[in-house]
Amino acid sequence: MSGSALADTAALATLLLPMMRERGYPLSSSSGLVAAGGIIAPIIPPSMPFVIYGVVTNTSISQLFLAGMVPGLIMGAGLVVAWTMIARKIDEPSQEKATGAERRQALVNGAAALMLPVIIVGGLRGGLFTPTEAAVVAAVYALAVSTLLYRELSLGGLIEVLTRASRTTASVMFLCAAAIVSGYMITLAQLPDEIALMLGPLAQDPKLLMVAIMVLMIAIGMVLDLTPTILILGPVLAPIAVKAGIDPVYFGVMFVLIGSIGLITPPVGTVLKVVGGIGRLRMETLVRGVAPFFVIYLAIVVLLIAVPSIITVPLQWLR
Repeated sequence: MSGSALADTAALATLLLPMMRERGYPLSSSSGLVAAGGIIAPIIPPSMPFVIYGVVTNTSISQLFLAGMVPGLIMGAGLVVAWTMIARKIDEPSQEKATGAERRQALVNGAAALMLPVIIVGGLRGGLFTPTEAAVVAAVYALAVSTLLYRELSLGGLIEVLTRASRTTASVMFLCAAAIVSGYMITLAQLPDEIALMLGPLAQDPKLLMVAIMVLMIAIGMVLDLTPTILILGPVLAPIAVKAGIDPVYFGVMFVLIGSIGLITPPVGTVLKVVGGIGRLRMETLVRGVAPFFVIYLAIVVLLIAVPSIITVPLQWLR
């Protein structure tokens, strides 16, 4: 819904952690699941990192949105597999199941909200609006639904939402400004040339190049947030990948996906810190809980590198 890993994680953690704690689920596994689920937001529309990556590398944002849907679904399936394995060791609390009527009512109540991503993807796919215009359409639609249909957003709530959006935008702009300065210093130090020289011999083997970039991105993701990573390394690595014959949209999806995994790795791990702040959990507990999901995500990355057609074939169909 938001396209931001931090925003989605904060919303999920606020809602789900108290419920899971009340029902007796282990705090480490619960927090790990919520954190791992939060980083799917940058991979599926409306992804904010895709917008930033598309701007700085001159890659089609619409195609990035479309290409991210299949990997996002695979990540969701990976969480199901990981939780199924974890749940075997948990004495899951019994709870009263919802009736068929309650489920149908919940689906009807949530239908208007669930139409938001459908409108975004459908509008982009149908050529009705650009990614920038899609953001405006999504904002207006969400405002109309929350005020006129659900009637849950008051004037005071709207002011708070606009204030928080302004703060988020300002923080991103400060990050962009800092990244521009960092990028200038990196250019002066000829670091892009050094990286290109280091990765140049691997250009003959696209898969080996992707593995090297994956290792580099995971290492950088441990100490740098996703947005600065995109702003600094995106313009450096994207031309190298294109020169090696890698599809630029495929590379963009993989770049953001691997960078997103860095959000759940210490010592920075901004998504872990969001979950820890809401659940008042120590970093050790969070790292222990997210480890199984981290392994699953690494396996998905390896799969997508070994079989790029998982992304490129559905993208061709969607195009």
